[in-house]
Amino acid sequence: MKIFPAIDIKDKKCVRLIKGDFDNKTEYEISPIDQAGRYKDNGFKNLHIVDLDGAITGKTINLDVIQEIVGKYDLKIEIGGGVRDIESIKKYIDVGVEKVILGSAAIKNKEFLREACNKFKNKIALGLDAKNGNLSVSGWKEDLNIKTLNFLKDVKDYGVSRLIYTDINRDGTKKSPNFEETIKVASASSCPVIISGGVSSIRDIKKAKELKNKNIEGIIVGKAIYDGDIKLEELAKELNA
Repeated sequence: MKIFPAIDIKDKKCVRLIKGDFDNKTEYEISPIDQAGRYKDNGFKNLHIVDLDGAITGKTINLDVIQEIVGKYDLKIEIGGGVRDIESIKKYIDVGVEKVILGSAAIKNKEFLREACNKFKNKIALGLDAKNGNLSVSGWKEDLNIKTLNFLKDVKDYGVSRLIYTDINRDGTKKSPNFEETIKVASASSCPVIISGGVSSIRDIKKAKELKNKNIEGIIVGKAIYDGDIKLEELAKELNA
């Protein structure tokens, strides 16, 4: 079970949102680069980064920050947030990230997803953000009225290398992930799945590790770290437990 500590970047700062709401955000004093260093020092090898400025603008606003993190620390980074074209994907791949996460643009335009997977083999992750079983896009403001599992069937053979499944109702709430729905997604998927949204305590990590689904690759931990509900040292022990 891979553990992905999270960094959300806004205005060069680490922030966390509640249910993706930019008006309900918490800023933290530590810089994204220093936070990545903390993760590295505690033995983490994987990192989940969201460029919230990119999500708003559709541009690789924090490419320099990502490049510095990649250059400074030997971490496997997945990065998302407003990646809407092939050029942006290439920029991230060129600075050394492991995977680029596509979300709204790929869900609205399946041909873009197919092209990206063909051009950047084993480099494309697909972010599926759902509320009550339906996919949401555009910063979670737009409900497409498309069932997550139906969309998965349509793109099963595209060559996506990883799925990140987020239950929007849980994200940033620390109410525990939606394990039940994630298992359904993992069972329907042809690629590994990452659990995202709502991790509240080390118990959630232990529960994720006990899931009897070999397709679940890992779990993302964000706000619970920043708020001190999960100590990094405690989380690090679960890497090798």
